Formats: sequence, C-alpha cells, structure tokens
Amino acid sequence: MSPLILSAAGTALVLDTSGSGLPRVRHFGADLGAADRAGLLPALASLTPAPPLLPAQGDSWYGRPGLSGNREGGHWPVRWARDRVDAQAAPGEGGTVTVAASDARAGLELVCELAMDAGGLVTMRHTLTNVAASPYRVEGLVCALPVPARAGELLDFTGRWALEKVPQRRAFGQGVWSRENRRGRTGHDATGLLVAGTPGFGFRGGEVWAVHAGWSGDHLHYAERLAEGSALLGAGELLEPGEVVLAHGESYRTPWAYFTWSGGGLDGASARLHDHLRAARPLPVRPVTLNNWEATYFDHGLDRLLELADRAAAAGIERFVLDDGWFRHRRHDRAGLGDWYVDEGVWPDGLHPLAEHVRKLGMQFGLWFEPEMVNPDSDLLRAHPDWILGRAERMPPPQRTQQVLDLARPEAYAYLLERLDSLVGEYALDYIKWDHNRDIAEPVHDGVPGVHAQTLATYRLLDELRARHPRLEIESCSSGGARVDHGILARTDRVWTSDSNDALDRQAIQRWTGLLVPPERMGSHVGAPHDHVTGRSLPLAFRAATALFGHMGVEWDLTSASEEELAELAEWVALHKRLRPVLHAGRVVRADHPDPSALLHGVVLPERAVFALAQLTSRVAIGAAPLRLPGLDPAGVYEVRVAGPLPRAAHLPEWTGGPVRLSGAVLGELGLPSPALRPETALVFELERV
Repeated sequence: MSPLILSAAGTALVLDTSGSGLPRVRHFGADLGAADRAGLLPALASLTPAPPLLPAQGDSWYGRPGLSGNREGGHWPVRWARDRVDAQAAPGEGGTVTVAASDARAGLELVCELAMDAGGLVTMRHTLTNVAASPYRVEGLVCALPVPARAGELLDFTGRWALEKVPQRRAFGQGVWSRENRRGRTGHDATGLLVAGTPGFGFRGGEVWAVHAGWSGDHLHYAERLAEGSALLGAGELLEPGEVVLAHGESYRTPWAYFTWSGGGLDGASARLHDHLRAARPLPVRPVTLNNWEATYFDHGLDRLLELADRAAAAGIERFVLDDGWFRHRRHDRAGLGDWYVDEGVWPDGLHPLAEHVRKLGMQFGLWFEPEMVNPDSDLLRAHPDWILGRAERMPPPQRTQQVLDLARPEAYAYLLERLDSLVGEYALDYIKWDHNRDIAEPVHDGVPGVHAQTLATYRLLDELRARHPRLEIESCSSGGARVDHGILARTDRVWTSDSNDALDRQAIQRWTGLLVPPERMGSHVGAPHDHVTGRSLPLAFRAATALFGHMGVEWDLTSASEEELAELAEWVALHKRLRPVLHAGRVVRADHPDPSALLHGVVLPERAVFALAQLTSRVAIGAAPLRLPGLDPAGVYEVRVAGPLPRAAHLPEWTGGPVRLSGAVLGELGLPSPALRPETALVFELERV
C-alpha cells in the first residue's frame, strides 16, 4: 500500500495507513523526494518503530498514552478502529489529512486532523466524542509526532517576571522530559517551544524538531524516548481531574499543536512558525507606539499627558497608549480593577480631551485594560462577590491584591463585553493593551477546575470584541511575557515581550521569544535612561538599536528628556520607519557568532537586509571574529552601509566609513571585519542588492 505523504518546503510527513487502526507516522522530517512510494513503507518500517497518531498500549506503545480517561462503572482500554481517512494533498504544496476512528466497546469516537501548510509547518488537533450513555472523564489528550534516534539533545526555556525565555539544554536520554504548567496562563517560565535536535545544533546548523502548544491556559510539552527505540515530541492542554467530563454526545477538542522541522538549525524551524502566523493573520503597518506607564504611572494629570503627547508626536511616534489608572478608584494598584468606567474625579470631561489632542497630533489612541481581573476593593466585587473564579466558601489566595473574574459565568462575561464594547465605541479606540497580571490559583467554575472554561471564555471575549470592531488592534500583555503562545496570537496583534525594558536583558529575551514570534508582533520599547526594573543605566543608542528589531515603541518620560535626547530618539524612530518594510516582513536570521560577548542577528529579504551587532559585555579576545552574515543569496552582490549613528568603539573597520560591495557568498563565508565595540553598544547596518 502506498503511504500518505504531506510535503512542502523541504519537509515531509509520511503516514502508514495499512491495517485497520489509526495511521502510523513513519517519518517526520526532510522531504524524501520522488521515491518509489510502494517501496517506501517497507524501508521505513524496518528502521524505527512508528507510533500511531494517538499512541496506546493496544498499539504496543508503553510510554505516555495519547488519551487518558475513565468512565464510572469500569475501565475499558481504547483500541481505535479506523472508520475513514480523508486526504487532500499535492506534492510540494502540503495538504490536510482527517482520520475518523471509533471504539464501540469504549463508547468513544475520535477525529484526528493534520495539516501541512505551504511553508512546511505541521498543525495537529484531536476531537474526542463520548457516544456512550455514561459520562467519560477526559484526563489527557495530546498531540505527538516521532523524532529519530539522532535527535539526541533537548532545548527548552524557563524564566521569571522581567526575565523570560531563558534557554536550558540537556541530553535527550530514555524516559520522559515533561514541562507542565498549572498557572492558568502560559507563564513566564513556559517553554513555548520544546526542541529536539542533533547534538550541538545551533541557529544555523544541525537538524531540529520542535513542538508548541497553541493554548493560553494550563498546558504541557514533553519529549519521550522508550527502550524499544521510539522517541517523540508531544504537547497539549493540561487538564485537572474532573475538568472535562463528557456527557453522551459531547466532545472535547484539543488546542492546535504546532510541529516544525529544519535541516538548517533553529532559524529554519522558527521561520516556518513565523510564515504560518503571517499568512494566517496579515497585519497592517505597525505604528511606533508610546505607552505612558513608565513615564507617568498613576499620575494622570491632563497637562502632563498632553505635554507627553506633544513630545511623542515631535519624535515621530504614531500611537499614544494610556495605561493603567484612568478608571474609577484607580489611584494605585490595590483598587478599582473591574470598575471599567472613566474616573469622573480625574477625568471630568472623560478621556475626550486627551484622545482629541492625540489625534490632532496625527497619532492613534489606545487604552489599557485588565478585563479578567478584579480588586476586592471595587464596586464590581462588592456588588457581585460570587463572580470570582473560585469557591464561594473560601476566596482563592490573592496575588497583587487582585482576584480572577469567572469569565465562563454568563453575567460576568456580558458585563465585560458591554463595558469594553462601549468604551471602544465611545473613544473610537485604535488599540487595546489587554493585560493579565497574576497566575490563577484554585480556579473553580461550577464546582470543577476552571482554567479550561476560563481560557475558552477569554478567547470568545476577544473574538466577539474583534468582530464588533474589526479595525481594533489588541496587544496581549501578561505581567510582560507570561501569555505568549499561538493561541492568544490567533486573536491579538502583538505580545508584550517583557516588563523589563532593560536593553541588555531584552537582547536575549527578544532573541529567544523570536523563535516563536515574528518581530512585528513583539512589543519592544525604548525605556528610560535608568531602567525602572533592573536599575541599569544604558545609552540611548543601545536602547534604540534593541527596540528597532521588534514592534518599536517608547516607554520613557519624554518630558524629562533633553533636546539632544529627543533629537536622537527622532532619528531612531525615523530609521525604524524606513527599515520597517524589511524588519516586519523578512526572514529572521541569527548568526552562531563565536564570540559569547556579542550577538549578531538580522532580518533578510531577497533585495534588502538589516543586521545588528550588539556588544553585550567586554570582549575577551584581542582580535574580533569576523561578522559572517547568514541568510543571503550567495550569488547576489550587496552594498553594505551603516544605518543610524556610529556607536562608540575602540576601532571601526574601513567599511563602516562608506558603502562596500561584496557577494553574498563572501559575506556569508568570510564575513566583514568586526568593529571593536565597547560594552552596551550596537552597530546597525543594512544591505541592498545591486
């Protein structure tokens, strides 16, 4: 029997549909070309045991099961009988496969959906339906694909508030490596992308496989290798006991899991994720944004905000966002959450004077919300104490002096939708910064664990608001980068990458978050000269060069800036606007630069490219490694020139003084002579094909 093959952009997924059970995955990785399909399955079957789409012991799989659950009155292990396979695929163009299966004795039906897009990214989800009379308790349902024996190393990520996406690597031995999240949101410490690869893989070299759970609630990612030789990567929602109980005829659908492969390092795997998101939700031009949080905090004096807006517009900023503090009782962070009415005591004429002034300056106007949260000291909670996500008999432990609203409760949902819809309409808001500032502890909805229902309700609220206001843009912020996943990005236009604007920390945070998120969706701001989180003082040029490679913004009290600083900031904003067509559409590349004191990265289009060398600390070696620029066409000839101000340096090579022309082969293999930059400086340069 010929296999089912999905192939695109150098990737192939081979399914063996022989037998009567679920298809087995014989291969996920490099495209195998126009091989003899009749002889392909026997060859692959002789190499490695292949798990089915949903592994179970009945398939001789003795690792983590794809489905875990139970039915009151007895347990019956599931053995799936395949009912049908529907496939639409064209060689080199990807396609879709839908598999329907059932187990009459277990009283369950299953639908597995797989798709490969034109960029070679594979997405998968399962839908489980209970067809028996008694309830079925779903304990776990995950998506998994196999990886070969040569994938001997794992990379995942951890972190904390203001220092997200810290990488950690280890050998991929036998057993399970599982990252489980029970924070009710994606989490500062969430891995985001679990990667398996050939030992020593980097950004530009080695073979890698990776998985991402596109879900904003509790979730898991895992890698498993059995003694029999099989290994796989999996991901899915993490369910608490009793959280999903299916009555007769009810279904549970997993979130989408995203699988990516690359034969050329992490950059290749990352590019498939970027391409998929860009194709699914194209964005308009990303306006340079000023957020007033670190500029004024809760000081909402109108005159001060008007002056801040004037200075922002003079610097070329295109959007003004009023952050926390504009609604009733909100003079500090211990009261008012949930009371989504403009505070009449602070804003007697509403927000109209500020919004109108901002728009007269040619800027868009945006507003901060934290819809899912409530302060005990609020009119809302005094009127509706039963709206908290928890047990009525005992309030969940507080964090940040706030509790979580039960959005799955129809009355709470309706209140929030009315308030958001009303304010967006009244002020014709262009933008919402949607925050979520605490982990969810002891969530209970209708007597059962509540994260699943809360996450779905949040998605519905976002979807409904966007349906009513199609031009509205929404930023997902969650104490910084604690809700960064493709589930929330399917409904929002960018994520706030971190609450730290410290450019030195941001270089690494953005580098690793960028594996999952393209630059135009990563909020990246020029912070104050003296950082509010770390206390570190950094030069404006380094802060701006860091913010340049994202959705650029400013979070700095410009009323305190000197005229020289404002002029320099305006130069960087103008540079970002000029380079934005490349930065927000090109292929992100990260060099495996041998000097650990510096990072070399860029964004490449066929005709143009932008690169930056960021010198983080003092260089140990006297001689600097050349700047080998990845991602260029070897046959192309490029003019290289500095973009933006020249940084402080002990030595600047000749090419920084004027344009030079070199081939992509020379730039990629031999590179450019490196400047001897001082710590906490960066050199930005651009390339144009001639």
